[in-house]
Amino acid sequence: MLKPRSVLLASVCLLPAMLAAPGPTAVAQAATPANAPIRTGGTIAAIQVTGNKRIETSTIIAYMVAQPGQPFSQEAINQSVKTLYATGLFKSVNIARSGNNLDVSVVENPTVNQVLFSGNSELSDKDAQAALSLKPRAVYTPAAAEADRRALLNAYAKKGYYNAEVTANIIKLPDNRVNVVFQCNEGHVTDISRITFVGNKHFSQSTLRGVISSRQSAWWRFLSSADQFNSDRVEYDEYLLHKFYFHKGYANFQVVSVNANLSPDRKSFYLAYTVDEGARYKIGSIKVVSNIHNLTESELRGLVPLSKGDWFDGDALQEGVEALNKRALNLGYAFATVNPDVTLDHKNHTVNIVLNVVNGPRVWIQRIDIVGNTRTEDKVIRRELTVAEGDAYNQSQIDQSTKNIKNLGFFKNVKMSTDQGSTPQQVVLKTSVQEQATGQFSLGGGYSTSLGALLNTGLSQNNFIGTGINASINALIAQHGTQINVGMTDPYFLDRNLIAGWDIFRTVTNSYTNTSQNYAYSESNIGADIRLGYRFNQNVQQTFTYTVSSRNIYDIPTGSSTNIYIESEAGKSSLSQLSQTLSFDYLDSDQDPHSGLLLNITTDLAGLGGDAKYFRINPNLSYYIPLEHVFGNPSWVLKLSASAGYLVDMRGYQDKIEDRFFLGGDSLRGFADGGVGPYVEPVYNSSGTLTSSGGQVGGRYMWTQSTELHFPLPVSKDLGVSGFAFVDVGSLWGASTIGTATLLDSSAPRVGAGVGVSWNTPFGLINLSLAQPVVKQRGDQVQQFRVSFGTRF
Repeated sequence: MLKPRSVLLASVCLLPAMLAAPGPTAVAQAATPANAPIRTGGTIAAIQVTGNKRIETSTIIAYMVAQPGQPFSQEAINQSVKTLYATGLFKSVNIARSGNNLDVSVVENPTVNQVLFSGNSELSDKDAQAALSLKPRAVYTPAAAEADRRALLNAYAKKGYYNAEVTANIIKLPDNRVNVVFQCNEGHVTDISRITFVGNKHFSQSTLRGVISSRQSAWWRFLSSADQFNSDRVEYDEYLLHKFYFHKGYANFQVVSVNANLSPDRKSFYLAYTVDEGARYKIGSIKVVSNIHNLTESELRGLVPLSKGDWFDGDALQEGVEALNKRALNLGYAFATVNPDVTLDHKNHTVNIVLNVVNGPRVWIQRIDIVGNTRTEDKVIRRELTVAEGDAYNQSQIDQSTKNIKNLGFFKNVKMSTDQGSTPQQVVLKTSVQEQATGQFSLGGGYSTSLGALLNTGLSQNNFIGTGINASINALIAQHGTQINVGMTDPYFLDRNLIAGWDIFRTVTNSYTNTSQNYAYSESNIGADIRLGYRFNQNVQQTFTYTVSSRNIYDIPTGSSTNIYIESEAGKSSLSQLSQTLSFDYLDSDQDPHSGLLLNITTDLAGLGGDAKYFRINPNLSYYIPLEHVFGNPSWVLKLSASAGYLVDMRGYQDKIEDRFFLGGDSLRGFADGGVGPYVEPVYNSSGTLTSSGGQVGGRYMWTQSTELHFPLPVSKDLGVSGFAFVDVGSLWGASTIGTATLLDSSAPRVGAGVGVSWNTPFGLINLSLAQPVVKQRGDQVQQFRVSFGTRF
């Protein structure tokens, strides 16, 4: 089995040092003169203490077993010597008899003036000091220094520096004081050079390496610590292996042992997992037994996604248990628990499962304590709790509270535990957190087909002065546009379930469409907005936004390159707009969704002042379907998405190009940005000279539908590379003819299909796609290869 960290450290790092230097016990004994035998007989008249400078005489006598008025006893004298040494206050103690008195001579241990570090770069002084017991004004002992030396080695091991060396030195000062200096030789990070599995018959080495979180060292992992040896991570890997095999039906799987051995050059680890896969099991029988009134077995059985004859699936079993718990909770049974009884039939390789739904003991939450939040205010944490003092204790709600606090991103570790309350029916809920840095500076660059070369930088603080408020400033500078945004968001405005915020922004876009070099113009938008939102529950949220901005269409080509549409709409206009977005978020993950639904319905009403007067609605739907049960790999996901747009003018207003929808690029792959929809044909005079260029002008009605299949590629998943294939369908129409220009305005659908590669880099997500227009209309602009990087606007 894998050695505990302390044993591993002793064998790898500490043994040579311990062999080379005397241990703390040897040091103490060498410095301690032997106490001569005491002549017995008579009674102790008084105890006289000499040599003490810092510690009161009365304190020393109080520590002793032998006391005035007691008979002289060798055993009492010996015990007194031991108790005085045990205090850790003295370097030496000597007790002798002088007539009827006891003479106690002591030499005090020095006090610590400062604790200093030298040679440390990977471990900061602050982190190193936090691991030590020696502090200024504490009593110095060799044993304490040795314990702190080991603690520093342990701290280095957590960072992957298993060949670090630490030496404790002291500098003597006047008045029996010392400075303690820990000299650190950090060495280098101890990577994992090889990971092997022994005993695996049904899954390959590469498959199992992909299951665990530890990784073999490789050049592309320079921004990851997964290839650094960490005993905690290895223990977690055992859990991941169990979870993987149980999911695949191997209900009798065991990790026999995990061995971590240093390579001969002591620069890397060899990690070997010995496993016993066992046989694959099917469900022999499964039933739900309920002893709670109104919770019938027939009603509950349908919540468990397993049936007789299915392969055993530990994930599905856990899903069923959680569904039963949730059902009981929704019906008001706050103390209900589900106890799975799993029996293996080794002869027939079947699993018999009984899920017992019982009403557990009635326990209430007496008090909720929060500890460890040195910067974050208590209320920021408490408002994420789904339970309150006086509520019935419910484990599912405790788990949800833990998840909510972790999702804040303010803490390294979050743990919720219970202590006994004032009565057996009450518990104290203890929430322990460990703060982490919440400020972030980001700097990235890349290339986007629509924006060209770009640079993205930002500064954000997600927990502004511990209040949970998010403040940020971001800038994107690209060849074809810039964007600057300064904003702040309070997720619990006025300590209520309200989301409030504001933004100040400036956006400039050059060459708005890429349809033609002659069809180029610039658009700027400078303004501000304020937001107020409300969460109905964990999944449903609505946000209202009021925006005021000044818009401008400028840099329009002159002469034969002039476009009638753009020329007629050039100049400045003002916008005063009230928007609302209703969101239904049922995704399993916001960052990397594999299942669930996301629906956003956005409406805009312009006309509360300003020049623009219109109503616009834009719903967007995404639905993810996991295909792991078909292909055996969670990277297989089918994504279905759709969107629509409708714009209607109000009070005689004629919509402008900045009000309309555009289609193409990422929204309809295979076509250029804004390259689909109403198209103004070029205008020529009677002599054949071009008098007005052509191009897309946007539309008032739009719909799109996309079917996208994501799948793994035959490369290491640590590279963050995956593939996708897609079919995009959409249409855009609805524009008015101006002057003598001929407007092609067809609602016929366009279709694009292709494949692509996604690369999830530390600097952002890069998408490379190759698409072919399958169905297009006259005037549509084609773009087969596309690069999308990071943020776009």
